[in-house]
Amino acid sequence: MMKLEMTVEQQPLYISHDTYRRECRYTRGIHIPVDEFSQIINLMEEDTKLYFEFHNVAKKIEPGIYLNGHSSLARQIDDYYKKMKNTEIIGLNNGKDFYVKLT
Repeated sequence: MMKLEMTVEQQPLYISHDTYRRECRYTRGIHIPVDEFSQIINLMEEDTKLYFEFHNVAKKIEPGIYLNGHSSLARQIDDYYKKMKNTEIIGLNNGKDFYVKLT
């Protein structure tokens, strides 16, 4: 099984969270190809998709975009890579804050 790793930033990244009207500070994240992330969204249950949209209001799903991560998104990404890609992302699904960068 191939293993992907979380990216650890030397300087924190700040990503806007329009619902909370503030920027969220992240020191770790995952870089995901936009086509794979689109598949992840398509596989989400409606409740998970609504929660994702709550954390990422009006953010486009396109290369170069940074998204706010949350625990249900971590589980969704983790499940997708385990089931569809036979890949494990060490440290993603551990309850810690993270960002997603679409590549």
